[in-house]
Amino acid sequence: MNCNDYKEAIAADPSESFDGGTAHASACESCSDYREEMRALNGKIARALSIGVPELKMPELSPIEADANVVNLPFGRKVRITTPTWLGIAASFVIAAVFASRMLGGGAEYSSLADEVIAHLDYEPQALRVVSTPVSTRMLNNVVRPDVADVGGLGLITYARTCPINGKPVPHLVLQGAKGPITLLLMPDEKIERAVPLLGKGIKGVILPVGNGSIAIIGDRDEALEQYEQQIIDSVRWST
Repeated sequence: MNCNDYKEAIAADPSESFDGGTAHASACESCSDYREEMRALNGKIARALSIGVPELKMPELSPIEADANVVNLPFGRKVRITTPTWLGIAASFVIAAVFASRMLGGGAEYSSLADEVIAHLDYEPQALRVVSTPVSTRMLNNVVRPDVADVGGLGLITYARTCPINGKPVPHLVLQGAKGPITLLLMPDEKIERAVPLLGKGIKGVILPVGNGSIAIIGDRDEALEQYEQQIIDSVRWST
């Protein structure tokens, strides 16, 4: 089991009942931390859905008013939705909104696309580890859908996630270079006129115009990214 498979599995099953999970997390600090985050979030959801609400005393309602609180189900059964039930439903929507916000990012504003790309690497430090295990085919296909791009010629891809850039979900992929991981952000909707250099703490890169979109390529300061650029451009073919 690699890190991508583990994180996908633990997000769906925080109890870690799937095979190989405990052994992997015990040997991987990043996945162990991610497991604790998922379990903490799962606990918050459980607590939100079990909010204790004092009994609500309602005034007597006329038959017409009483019917307003009754839901007619398709098979003829009537169900009365009580105040605690409404509060539980509301709590679940709030938790879902918070969870979606955390997973998709957002809230921060950047002066340029280049600044957001550099900042994004700090948001996912686990992607910058040196590994040799390829991401699962299922994960890769979920991230790079056929209606976005074809990345068949990129070679060994060790990380794949869908991430928000400029408010749009884009594929975040990682290859392994000579000096360390090389990050790719495939942005089919971000059209630029010319190459934009990137420079961050210990990293460098470039955003290259590719058709009607662009690709960000970022690696270690000592990585000769130029030797990968043409291969990446030739390997990524936008589907639209």
